[in-house]
Amino acid sequence: MTLPDFSKFAPMSTAPRDGTLVLVAIHASEQGPAEVDAVRWAQSARSGEEGWVANDSDPFARIVYSEPELSGWLPLPTQLPALRSQKQERKAASGPDEADGGGI
Repeated sequence: MTLPDFSKFAPMSTAPRDGTLVLVAIHASEQGPAEVDAVRWAQSARSGEEGWVANDSDPFARIVYSEPELSGWLPLPTQLPALRSQKQERKAASGPDEADGGGI
């Protein structure tokens, strides 16, 4: 897998802190090269500590990133193809489709 262009990531100060899942760029360190992970902002119910929790964390062994470990964020890609709504707009503009029984 190739890494995305890190220059397109927004500063972490602008990332949503409402529990929304986002992609983050993690700085390279002695533990490994730069990488990308899916995280959300969360607060511990026990300690009250806040941080960026990895989406694939185990409930008993959370992976939490501190702000300095992260270089930027991106929203998750949409699951719907960009052209889907355009196809619907074109169909509506062309009138009813007789193949679906609308012309009978």
